[in-house]
Amino acid sequence: MIGRLTGVLLEKNPPQVLLDVYGVGYEVDVPMSTFYNLPANGEKVTLLTHFVVREDGQFLYGFAGEAERFAFRQLIKISGVGARMALAVLSGLSVSDLAQAIARQEVGRLIKVPGIGKKTAERLLLELKGKLAETIPSNAVIAPDSQHDILNALLALGYNDREASAALKQLPADCSTSDGIRQALKLLSKV
Repeated sequence: MIGRLTGVLLEKNPPQVLLDVYGVGYEVDVPMSTFYNLPANGEKVTLLTHFVVREDGQFLYGFAGEAERFAFRQLIKISGVGARMALAVLSGLSVSDLAQAIARQEVGRLIKVPGIGKKTAERLLLELKGKLAETIPSNAVIAPDSQHDILNALLALGYNDREASAALKQLPADCSTSDGIRQALKLLSKV
């Protein structure tokens, strides 16, 4: 098993990198979250890896940290979710965002990941429930039900996470779902 590689970064061709480890070049597929944090070509880098052997080939996947690799391994355990889809999920959402989406059961956030439809998103939420909880930062606040519903409504209307979260922060904590949606839409229309 190849669990970790340390070497010189030779090439970066998203989503693949070429890593020279003592004269042996390893082609490693990485999520975009890891890709964006890689040093320049010629620099030394360490990646945690997951090695897969199948009939049609051998594949090596690399991650910047243990949380990403753990999330990847949890994702590929799910029926119908392969390595490519797991990389897409980790490229579209950070591990903590994924964990929060699962804890809040936010289908809308997962659907925004390319290649993830509603049924797949629902299956991910069901299968991963409780499995990534330790990756949520301790200072993260899980929204009460009305805020959760308001956030989902805004995401369903096409607003991105940043816009919806910013509008939610400006709402009173005790507002109802319908009032919150109305107020949030007024706030977002002013932007």
